[in-house]
Amino acid sequence: MTIPTHKNSSAARSGALFLSAILLMSTFFHLAPTAAAADKPTAKPDQQAPKAAKPAQPILPTKVVVDAVRQEPLHQTVPVLGRFVARQTGVIATRINGAVGELRVDVGDRVDEGEVLAVLLKDRLQWQHNLQRAEVANFAAQLKTKKQQIKLRRQELERLKSLKKSPAFSQARLDDKSQEVAVAESEANEANAMLQMANANFRLTGIDLHNAEITAPYAGVVSKRHANVGAYMTVGAPLVTIIDDQTMEIEADVPAERIAGLSAHTKVPAVINKKSQIMAMVRAVVPEENPQTRTRTVRFIPVLQDGKFDLAANQSVTLHLPAGSARHVITVHKDAVINRKGKQLVVVAVEATTQFRPVVLGEATGSRFSVIKGLKPGELVVVRGNERLLPGTPLEFSPPSPAPAAGTNKAREATPSPEKIR
Repeated sequence: MTIPTHKNSSAARSGALFLSAILLMSTFFHLAPTAAAADKPTAKPDQQAPKAAKPAQPILPTKVVVDAVRQEPLHQTVPVLGRFVARQTGVIATRINGAVGELRVDVGDRVDEGEVLAVLLKDRLQWQHNLQRAEVANFAAQLKTKKQQIKLRRQELERLKSLKKSPAFSQARLDDKSQEVAVAESEANEANAMLQMANANFRLTGIDLHNAEITAPYAGVVSKRHANVGAYMTVGAPLVTIIDDQTMEIEADVPAERIAGLSAHTKVPAVINKKSQIMAMVRAVVPEENPQTRTRTVRFIPVLQDGKFDLAANQSVTLHLPAGSARHVITVHKDAVINRKGKQLVVVAVEATTQFRPVVLGEATGSRFSVIKGLKPGELVVVRGNERLLPGTPLEFSPPSPAPAAGTNKAREATPSPEKIR
Protein backbone atom coordinates (compact mmCIF):
# COMPACT_ATOMS: atom_id res chain seq x y z
CA MET A 1 0.00 0.00 0.00
CA THR A 2 1.14 3.43 -0.84
CA ILE A 3 1.55 6.09 2.07
CA PRO A 4 0.69 9.65 1.31
CA THR A 5 3.65 12.01 0.97
CA HIS A 6 2.66 14.75 3.45
CA LYS A 7 2.41 12.19 6.28
CA ASN A 8 5.91 10.82 5.71
CA SER A 9 7.55 14.24 5.92
CA SER A 10 5.86 15.06 9.27
CA ALA A 11 7.01 11.86 10.83
CA ALA A 12 10.60 12.46 9.72
CA ARG A 13 10.60 15.96 11.21
CA SER A 14 9.30 14.69 14.56
CA GLY A 15 11.99 11.99 14.70
CA ALA A 16 14.76 14.52 14.06
CA LEU A 17 13.51 16.78 16.85
CA PHE A 18 13.36 13.87 19.24
CA LEU A 19 16.91 12.86 18.40
CA SER A 20 18.19 16.40 18.96
CA ALA A 21 16.57 16.57 22.41
CA ILE A 22 18.25 13.32 23.41
CA LEU A 23 21.67 14.65 22.33
CA LEU A 24 21.22 17.91 24.31
CA MET A 25 20.28 16.01 27.45
CA SER A 26 23.29 13.70 27.23
CA THR A 27 25.58 16.67 26.73
CA PHE A 28 24.12 18.45 29.81
CA PHE A 29 24.56 15.43 32.07
CA HIS A 30 28.09 14.97 30.80
CA LEU A 31 29.19 18.60 31.56
CA ALA A 32 27.44 18.95 34.96
CA PRO A 33 30.05 17.05 37.10
CA THR A 34 32.85 19.07 35.57
CA ALA A 35 31.15 22.38 36.38
CA ALA A 36 30.43 21.21 39.93
CA ALA A 37 34.03 20.32 40.43
CA ALA A 38 35.09 23.72 39.13
CA ASP A 39 32.74 25.49 41.60
CA LYS A 40 34.39 23.86 44.68
CA PRO A 41 36.90 26.22 46.58
CA THR A 42 40.66 25.47 46.39
CA ALA A 43 42.27 24.24 49.61
CA LYS A 44 44.47 26.85 51.45
CA PRO A 45 48.23 26.23 51.78
CA ASP A 46 48.08 25.79 55.54
CA GLN A 47 45.28 23.22 55.05
CA GLN A 48 47.48 21.19 52.80
CA ALA A 49 49.23 18.12 54.08
CA PRO A 50 52.17 19.03 56.33
CA LYS A 51 55.66 18.62 54.95
CA ALA A 52 58.66 17.24 56.83
CA ALA A 53 60.31 19.94 59.20
CA LYS A 54 63.93 21.13 58.45
CA PRO A 55 66.58 20.63 61.20
CA ALA A 56 67.35 23.89 63.33
CA GLN A 57 70.70 25.65 62.57
CA PRO A 58 73.09 26.18 65.58
CA ILE A 59 73.62 29.81 66.86
CA LEU A 60 77.22 30.95 66.22
CA PRO A 61 79.05 32.67 69.14
CA THR A 62 79.78 36.39 68.88
CA LYS A 63 83.43 37.41 68.90
CA VAL A 64 84.20 40.05 71.56
CA VAL A 65 87.11 41.45 73.56
CA VAL A 66 87.07 41.05 77.33
CA ASP A 67 88.99 42.56 80.23
CA ALA A 68 89.35 41.44 83.83
CA VAL A 69 87.98 43.28 86.84
CA ARG A 70 90.93 44.24 89.06
CA GLN A 71 91.60 45.20 92.64
CA GLU A 72 94.43 47.73 92.87
CA PRO A 73 95.65 50.59 95.07
CA LEU A 74 94.26 54.08 94.53
CA HIS A 75 95.87 57.38 95.50
CA GLN A 76 93.71 60.48 95.52
CA THR A 77 95.61 63.63 94.61
CA VAL A 78 95.06 67.37 94.67
CA PRO A 79 96.79 69.76 92.24
CA VAL A 80 99.15 72.37 93.68
CA LEU A 81 100.86 75.00 91.56
CA GLY A 82 104.63 75.25 91.96
CA ARG A 83 107.54 76.92 90.21
CA PHE A 84 111.06 76.03 89.22
CA VAL A 85 113.81 77.75 91.19
CA ALA A 86 117.57 77.58 90.70
CA ARG A 87 119.59 76.26 93.60
CA GLN A 88 122.46 78.50 92.53
CA THR A 89 121.77 81.93 91.11
CA GLY A 90 122.87 85.46 91.89
CA VAL A 91 125.18 88.36 91.15
CA ILE A 92 128.86 87.72 90.50
CA ALA A 93 130.77 90.61 92.10
CA THR A 94 134.35 91.85 91.93
CA ARG A 95 136.68 91.10 94.86
CA ILE A 96 139.14 93.97 94.37
CA ASN A 97 139.13 97.54 93.17
CA GLY A 98 140.01 98.16 89.56
CA ALA A 99 138.84 99.14 86.11
CA VAL A 100 137.32 96.55 83.77
CA GLY A 101 139.84 95.85 81.05
CA GLU A 102 138.05 92.95 79.33
CA LEU A 103 134.53 91.52 79.48
CA ARG A 104 134.34 88.10 77.85
CA VAL A 105 130.64 87.17 78.22
CA ASP A 106 127.30 88.58 77.19
CA VAL A 107 123.69 87.99 78.17
CA GLY A 108 122.56 84.49 77.23
CA ASP A 109 126.04 82.95 77.11
CA ARG A 110 126.45 79.59 78.84
CA VAL A 111 129.55 79.39 81.01
CA ASP A 112 131.31 76.55 82.79
CA GLU A 113 132.57 76.53 86.33
CA GLY A 114 135.88 78.39 86.52
CA GLU A 115 135.50 80.11 83.16
CA VAL A 116 136.85 83.70 83.05
CA LEU A 117 134.02 86.24 82.81
CA ALA A 118 135.99 89.52 82.95
CA VAL A 119 139.53 90.78 83.55
CA LEU A 120 140.41 93.94 85.47
CA LEU A 121 143.45 96.04 84.63
CA LYS A 122 146.23 94.30 86.58
CA ASP A 123 149.55 95.97 85.59
CA ARG A 124 149.83 97.71 88.97
CA LEU A 125 148.89 94.52 90.75
CA GLN A 126 151.55 92.60 88.90
CA TRP A 127 154.31 95.04 89.92
CA GLN A 128 153.14 95.08 93.51
CA HIS A 129 153.37 91.33 93.49
CA ASN A 130 156.89 91.48 92.11
CA LEU A 131 157.84 94.03 94.81
CA GLN A 132 156.61 91.74 97.53
CA ARG A 133 158.56 88.89 96.05
CA ALA A 134 161.71 90.96 96.31
CA GLU A 135 160.97 91.84 99.92
CA VAL A 136 160.57 88.19 100.70
CA ALA A 137 163.99 87.51 99.25
CA ASN A 138 165.47 90.44 101.23
CA PHE A 139 164.10 89.32 104.57
CA ALA A 140 165.09 85.73 103.85
CA ALA A 141 168.68 86.91 103.33
CA GLN A 142 168.58 88.98 106.53
CA LEU A 143 167.35 85.99 108.45
CA LYS A 144 170.17 83.91 107.08
CA THR A 145 172.69 86.60 108.16
CA LYS A 146 171.26 86.70 111.67
CA LYS A 147 171.54 82.96 111.96
CA GLN A 148 175.19 83.13 110.95
CA GLN A 149 175.81 85.82 113.55
CA ILE A 150 174.27 83.60 116.20
CA LYS A 151 176.59 80.83 115.14
CA LEU A 152 179.59 83.19 115.41
CA ARG A 153 178.63 84.45 118.88
CA ARG A 154 178.10 80.94 120.16
CA GLN A 155 181.49 79.94 118.81
CA GLU A 156 183.18 82.81 120.70
CA LEU A 157 181.24 81.94 123.82
CA GLU A 158 182.48 78.37 123.74
CA ARG A 159 186.06 79.57 123.31
CA LEU A 160 185.80 81.77 126.39
CA LYS A 161 184.34 78.93 128.41
CA SER A 162 187.35 76.80 127.52
CA LEU A 163 189.66 79.44 129.13
CA LYS A 164 188.09 79.27 132.57
CA LYS A 165 191.21 77.60 134.08
CA SER A 166 193.58 79.95 132.29
CA PRO A 167 195.03 83.07 134.02
CA ALA A 168 193.81 85.09 130.99
CA PHE A 169 190.14 84.16 131.66
CA SER A 170 187.75 87.07 132.23
CA GLN A 171 184.35 86.44 133.69
CA ALA A 172 183.11 89.81 132.44
CA ARG A 173 183.90 88.95 128.87
CA LEU A 174 182.14 85.62 129.26
CA ASP A 175 179.00 87.33 130.54
CA ASP A 176 179.09 89.91 127.73
CA LYS A 177 179.44 87.20 125.12
CA SER A 178 176.49 85.37 126.54
CA GLN A 179 174.39 88.51 126.19
CA GLU A 180 175.62 88.98 122.62
CA VAL A 181 174.40 85.47 121.78
CA ALA A 182 170.97 86.33 123.22
CA VAL A 183 170.82 89.58 121.24
CA ALA A 184 171.74 87.72 118.03
CA GLU A 185 169.01 85.16 118.62
CA SER A 186 166.47 87.96 119.18
CA GLU A 187 167.54 89.69 115.97
CA ALA A 188 167.14 86.38 114.12
CA ASN A 189 163.63 86.03 115.46
CA GLU A 190 162.86 89.57 114.35
CA ALA A 191 164.19 88.85 110.89
CA ASN A 192 162.09 85.69 110.76
CA ALA A 193 158.96 87.70 111.67
CA MET A 194 159.74 90.24 108.97
CA LEU A 195 160.16 87.39 106.51
CA GLN A 196 156.76 86.00 107.46
CA MET A 197 155.20 89.44 107.00
CA ALA A 198 156.82 89.73 103.60
CA ASN A 199 155.52 86.30 102.66
CA ALA A 200 151.99 87.29 103.76
CA ASN A 201 152.11 90.49 101.71
CA PHE A 202 153.44 88.50 98.79
CA ARG A 203 150.51 86.11 99.00
CA LEU A 204 148.00 88.94 99.39
CA THR A 205 149.27 90.62 96.24
CA GLY A 206 149.09 87.24 94.54
CA ILE A 207 145.46 86.87 95.60
CA ASP A 208 144.66 90.35 94.28
CA LEU A 209 146.38 89.48 91.03
CA HIS A 210 144.38 86.27 90.81
CA ASN A 211 141.12 88.08 91.63
CA ALA A 212 141.73 90.49 88.79
CA GLU A 213 140.26 87.68 86.66
CA ILE A 214 136.59 87.24 87.63
CA THR A 215 135.60 83.59 87.09
CA ALA A 216 132.26 81.76 87.23
CA PRO A 217 131.81 80.02 90.60
CA TYR A 218 129.37 77.54 89.01
CA ALA A 219 128.09 76.60 85.59
CA GLY A 220 125.07 78.39 84.24
CA VAL A 221 123.73 81.04 81.88
CA VAL A 222 124.46 84.77 82.06
CA SER A 223 121.09 86.45 82.59
CA LYS A 224 122.26 90.04 83.11
CA ARG A 225 125.38 92.17 82.68
CA HIS A 226 125.85 95.04 85.12
CA ALA A 227 129.05 96.71 83.82
CA ASN A 228 130.97 97.36 80.62
CA VAL A 229 134.63 97.69 79.68
CA GLY A 230 136.24 100.74 81.30
CA ALA A 231 133.94 100.91 84.32
CA TYR A 232 135.74 101.21 87.66
CA MET A 233 134.67 98.48 90.04
CA THR A 234 134.92 98.61 93.79
CA VAL A 235 134.96 95.61 96.08
CA GLY A 236 131.56 93.90 95.91
CA ALA A 237 130.34 95.76 92.82
CA PRO A 238 128.01 93.59 90.65
CA LEU A 239 129.44 92.46 87.35
CA VAL A 240 127.09 89.78 85.89
CA THR A 241 124.20 87.58 87.05
CA ILE A 242 124.32 83.82 86.44
CA ILE A 243 121.50 81.27 86.72
CA ASP A 244 122.40 77.59 87.13
CA ASP A 245 119.68 75.90 85.08
CA GLN A 246 121.14 72.42 85.48
CA THR A 247 120.30 72.02 89.16
CA MET A 248 116.72 73.29 89.19
CA GLU A 249 114.33 72.48 92.01
CA ILE A 250 110.57 72.84 92.36
CA GLU A 251 109.24 75.08 95.09
CA ALA A 252 105.59 74.96 96.08
CA ASP A 253 103.50 76.54 98.81
CA VAL A 254 101.61 73.51 100.12
CA PRO A 255 98.55 73.79 102.42
CA ALA A 256 99.42 72.80 105.95
CA GLU A 257 96.89 69.94 106.00
CA ARG A 258 98.70 68.27 103.09
CA ILE A 259 102.14 68.31 104.69
CA ALA A 260 101.57 65.04 106.56
CA GLY A 261 101.75 63.02 103.33
CA LEU A 262 105.00 64.66 102.14
CA SER A 263 107.84 62.94 103.95
CA ALA A 264 111.39 63.07 102.64
CA HIS A 265 112.03 61.16 99.38
CA THR A 266 108.29 60.86 98.62
CA LYS A 267 107.71 60.88 94.84
CA VAL A 268 104.72 62.69 93.35
CA PRO A 269 103.66 63.22 89.70
CA ALA A 270 104.07 66.65 88.14
CA VAL A 271 103.02 68.20 84.83
CA ILE A 272 105.10 70.74 82.90
CA ASN A 273 103.54 72.93 80.21
CA LYS A 274 100.23 71.07 80.70
CA LYS A 275 101.52 68.08 78.70
CA SER A 276 104.95 66.83 79.82
CA GLN A 277 104.71 64.55 82.83
CA ILE A 278 107.59 63.93 85.23
CA MET A 279 108.11 62.74 88.78
CA ALA A 280 109.28 64.98 91.62
CA MET A 281 110.85 63.84 94.89
CA VAL A 282 110.47 65.72 98.16
CA ARG A 283 113.83 67.10 99.34
CA ALA A 284 112.83 69.26 102.28
CA VAL A 285 109.85 70.82 104.03
CA VAL A 286 110.67 74.28 105.37
CA PRO A 287 109.44 74.49 109.00
CA GLU A 288 107.89 77.92 108.55
CA GLU A 289 104.21 78.59 107.89
CA ASN A 290 102.66 81.61 106.24
CA PRO A 291 99.99 82.80 108.71
CA GLN A 292 97.96 84.46 105.95
CA THR A 293 97.76 81.55 103.50
CA ARG A 294 98.34 78.69 105.95
CA THR A 295 100.92 77.18 103.62
CA ARG A 296 104.47 75.90 104.02
CA THR A 297 107.28 75.90 101.48
CA VAL A 298 108.27 72.48 100.15
CA ARG A 299 111.25 71.82 97.88
CA PHE A 300 111.11 69.00 95.29
CA ILE A 301 113.85 67.54 93.12
CA PRO A 302 112.55 66.90 89.56
CA VAL A 303 113.35 63.44 88.21
CA LEU A 304 114.19 64.08 84.55
CA GLN A 305 115.06 60.74 83.01
CA ASP A 306 115.81 61.95 79.48
CA GLY A 307 117.10 65.39 80.52
CA LYS A 308 115.59 67.05 77.45
CA PHE A 309 113.40 69.56 79.26
CA ASP A 310 114.31 73.23 78.74
CA LEU A 311 113.65 74.48 82.24
CA ALA A 312 113.68 78.11 83.30
CA ALA A 313 113.57 79.86 86.64
CA ASN A 314 110.02 80.69 87.80
CA GLN A 315 108.52 78.31 85.21
CA SER A 316 105.20 76.98 86.50
CA VAL A 317 104.60 73.30 87.20
CA THR A 318 101.53 71.48 88.54
CA LEU A 319 102.18 69.00 91.33
CA HIS A 320 99.65 66.29 92.18
CA LEU A 321 100.04 65.78 95.92
CA PRO A 322 98.44 62.92 97.86
CA ALA A 323 95.16 63.91 99.45
CA GLY A 324 95.04 60.94 101.79
CA SER A 325 96.37 57.47 102.44
CA ALA A 326 96.25 54.84 99.69
CA ARG A 327 93.37 52.34 99.61
CA HIS A 328 92.54 49.31 97.47
CA VAL A 329 89.54 49.56 95.13
CA ILE A 330 87.89 47.36 92.51
CA THR A 331 88.21 48.84 89.02
CA VAL A 332 86.65 48.12 85.64
CA HIS A 333 87.61 49.38 82.20
CA LYS A 334 85.68 52.42 81.01
CA ASP A 335 84.77 50.73 77.70
CA ALA A 336 82.86 48.02 79.58
CA VAL A 337 80.25 50.43 80.95
CA ILE A 338 76.97 50.85 78.99
CA ASN A 339 74.45 53.60 79.78
CA ARG A 340 70.86 52.51 79.12
CA LYS A 341 67.78 54.35 80.36
CA GLY A 342 69.75 56.15 83.03
CA LYS A 343 71.35 52.97 84.34
CA GLN A 344 74.96 51.83 84.12
CA LEU A 345 75.30 48.23 82.96
CA VAL A 346 78.21 45.90 82.37
CA VAL A 347 78.17 42.75 80.22
CA VAL A 348 79.80 39.97 82.22
CA ALA A 349 81.02 36.81 80.48
CA VAL A 350 79.65 33.94 82.58
CA GLU A 351 80.46 30.49 81.16
CA ALA A 352 81.00 32.04 77.70
CA THR A 353 77.54 33.64 77.67
CA THR A 354 76.41 37.19 78.31
CA GLN A 355 74.96 38.38 81.58
CA PHE A 356 73.88 42.01 81.98
CA ARG A 357 74.62 43.36 85.43
CA PRO A 358 73.92 46.83 86.90
CA VAL A 359 76.86 48.48 88.66
CA VAL A 360 77.49 51.47 90.94
CA LEU A 361 80.64 53.33 89.89
CA GLY A 362 82.92 55.65 91.81
CA GLU A 363 85.64 58.04 90.64
CA ALA A 364 87.74 57.60 87.52
CA THR A 365 91.27 56.23 87.82
CA GLY A 366 92.98 56.78 84.49
CA SER A 367 91.25 54.56 81.89
CA ARG A 368 89.19 52.71 84.51
CA PHE A 369 86.34 53.35 86.94
CA SER A 370 86.32 52.35 90.57
CA VAL A 371 83.42 50.00 91.32
CA ILE A 372 81.39 50.47 94.48
CA LYS A 373 78.92 47.65 93.88
CA GLY A 374 78.13 45.02 91.26
CA LEU A 375 81.43 43.34 90.33
CA LYS A 376 84.08 41.14 91.91
CA PRO A 377 87.81 40.96 91.15
CA GLY A 378 88.68 38.44 88.45
CA GLU A 379 85.35 38.57 86.58
CA LEU A 380 85.56 39.06 82.81
CA VAL A 381 83.63 41.94 81.24
CA VAL A 382 83.12 42.73 77.56
CA VAL A 383 84.89 45.91 76.41
CA ARG A 384 84.49 45.57 72.62
CA GLY A 385 81.22 44.60 70.92
CA ASN A 386 79.04 44.90 74.03
CA GLU A 387 76.57 47.35 72.41
CA ARG A 388 74.97 44.71 70.13
CA LEU A 389 74.75 41.85 72.63
CA LEU A 390 71.59 40.37 74.18
CA PRO A 391 71.25 38.40 77.40
CA GLY A 392 72.34 34.79 76.98
CA THR A 393 74.29 35.38 73.78
CA PRO A 394 77.16 32.88 73.40
CA LEU A 395 80.57 34.53 73.28
CA GLU A 396 83.94 33.79 71.75
CA PHE A 397 86.99 35.64 73.11
CA SER A 398 90.66 35.32 73.93
CA PRO A 399 91.87 35.44 77.54
CA PRO A 400 92.79 39.00 78.59
CA SER A 401 96.40 39.97 79.19
CA PRO A 402 97.40 39.59 82.85
CA ALA A 403 97.52 42.70 85.02
CA PRO A 404 100.99 44.06 85.95
CA ALA A 405 102.51 42.52 89.03
CA ALA A 406 101.86 44.32 92.27
CA GLY A 407 105.57 44.70 92.96
CA THR A 408 106.32 46.39 89.67
CA ASN A 409 103.15 48.34 89.00
CA LYS A 410 103.00 51.83 90.42
CA ALA A 411 99.92 52.84 92.34
CA ARG A 412 97.23 54.45 90.23
CA GLU A 413 96.35 58.04 90.95
CA ALA A 414 93.12 59.88 90.29
CA THR A 415 94.62 62.58 88.07
CA PRO A 416 96.90 61.91 86.29
CA SER A 417 97.74 58.20 86.24
CA PRO A 418 101.37 57.57 87.26
CA GLU A 419 101.49 54.65 84.81
CA LYS A 420 101.60 57.29 82.06
CA ILE A 421 104.44 59.22 83.74
CA ARG A 422 107.82 58.08 82.54
